[in-house]
Amino acid sequence: MERIWTKNYPAGVPADINVEQFSSLVALLEDSFTKYADDKAYVLMDKAITYGELDTYSNAYAAYLQSLGLVKGDRVAIMMPNVLQYPVVVAGILRAGLIAVNVNPLYTARELEHQLNDSGAKAIIILENFAATLQEVVARTSVEHIMVASIGEMLGTLKGGLVNFIIRHVKKAVPAFNLPNSVSFKAALAAGMTMKLDAPEIGLDDVAVLQYTGGTTGVSKGAVLRHSTIIANLLSSEAWMQPALNQKPISGQLVTVCALPLYHVFAFVTCSLLCMRAGGLNVLIPNPRDLDATIKAIKKYKFHLFPAVNTLFNALNNKAEFAELDFSQLRISNGGGMAVQEAVAKRWLEITGCAICEGYGLSETSSGVTCNPTDTDAFTGTIGLPLPSVEIKILDDDEKEVALGERGEIAIRGPQVMAGYWERPEATDEVMTDEGFFKSGDIGVMDETGYVRIVDRKKDMILVSGFNVYPNEVESVASNHPGVSEAAVVGVPDDSTGEAVMLFAIKQDENLSEKELSDFCSANLTGYKKPKFIEFREDLPRTNVGKILRRELRDETLANSKK
Repeated sequence: MERIWTKNYPAGVPADINVEQFSSLVALLEDSFTKYADDKAYVLMDKAITYGELDTYSNAYAAYLQSLGLVKGDRVAIMMPNVLQYPVVVAGILRAGLIAVNVNPLYTARELEHQLNDSGAKAIIILENFAATLQEVVARTSVEHIMVASIGEMLGTLKGGLVNFIIRHVKKAVPAFNLPNSVSFKAALAAGMTMKLDAPEIGLDDVAVLQYTGGTTGVSKGAVLRHSTIIANLLSSEAWMQPALNQKPISGQLVTVCALPLYHVFAFVTCSLLCMRAGGLNVLIPNPRDLDATIKAIKKYKFHLFPAVNTLFNALNNKAEFAELDFSQLRISNGGGMAVQEAVAKRWLEITGCAICEGYGLSETSSGVTCNPTDTDAFTGTIGLPLPSVEIKILDDDEKEVALGERGEIAIRGPQVMAGYWERPEATDEVMTDEGFFKSGDIGVMDETGYVRIVDRKKDMILVSGFNVYPNEVESVASNHPGVSEAAVVGVPDDSTGEAVMLFAIKQDENLSEKELSDFCSANLTGYKKPKFIEFREDLPRTNVGKILRRELRDETLANSKK
């Protein structure tokens, strides 16, 4: 197929990348461990570990995992927030030839049990704060080995002891748990230091990670990401960010603010692994919802990369202390995970001088597969162009490609796309076309220059008197009202039109009335798109990554209507 978008690539960005320049993801990481041995790799609460230390620790952890009897292809679950153990554990799992299974640490017992059983994980490394949840279900899983970590154990004796004391006894953030035969991460690492790793042969086709889908609809499934899959994403993302770094060369080591959770594919690949590939420093933020702590942590650095979701960009925009930070080195503000709203992007640019560069990706595509150019301040309102080696088609319901400018389902092909869902061939067949394109479930439009605009999720479309209404469009309009901070739109049953548009909004201006907002929407939307119902909220339900859960709003509204 003709890749019309490559004609609009920034200068120097290749149309394709060569995955085979590395024999595995392990080889890519070990290349960085050697090149940047003396440089800092990750920092948390002012405690940093270098690439050399990451090399030593992960090698020891890999040897320890082997000593448990785990063999190539076994799955190891990771259930931790952004702490220093995370990169050590990931690299260790991969170096032992095992498969990493990222787990949301805030999962309920039911969700955790499902993921452990679905993946068949034989071991798990978990932060003690969440160990009580594991205790509830571990007997009903295939988990044989448990390692329990604490936030303080890698922060040094004095600071680590104080941090653990505060977390356990002052904040009481560690519920009592009983996990017989578990070992501490510190003990596992110490044991591994006395062992020798028998490095297995690892190839590009071997599985590296099971990245579970968000599970906001249906059953959460594990996207199978091979070593080649993640390498492809890293190399295409690396190529894509070069124009911004070449346009304004950075001073010193590349610094990334890692405020997104590492268990999520966006942060796992775009923050953690990509930064390691570049020999950069990752500033770990365990809880970005604590805006004061986040600002305090990052103010000490002249950071260059700031990946985030619209929710976090918006929240920081509204903190006066954030505007006082030094943004002189900020080169790329990468937006993803959800649509970046124009009003938020405009305000971010005013404050930081660095435009939000919106991209798009999924767990099934090992993070980003499209992105806007990094060397421009223009807000396009799109998710940008397909990245190197990525092909995108817009398909109708019969999997036929539609004309440029027409709506359809975004379908993606390329080395960044998963091998399938873990042990779910039928589910895999449902989302893959005969030509090998992954059907995203997102409705989009591609223009004649190759830029792609997301209209909405297929399932979120609202049908009003036979006309399609896409919530993103209505939300964008409502959010452009100066009195609105955030907005979410769902379809609700309506006797006369089948469905009606319902708008939920968080006020920026307490004096904003329903009528004023309704009139604003009427002035900017055709009749059938106008919200029939408006409800103001103090907050909106979200996933842990910050995405607004329209489904919860819809379910709640339906339940209330039946009362």
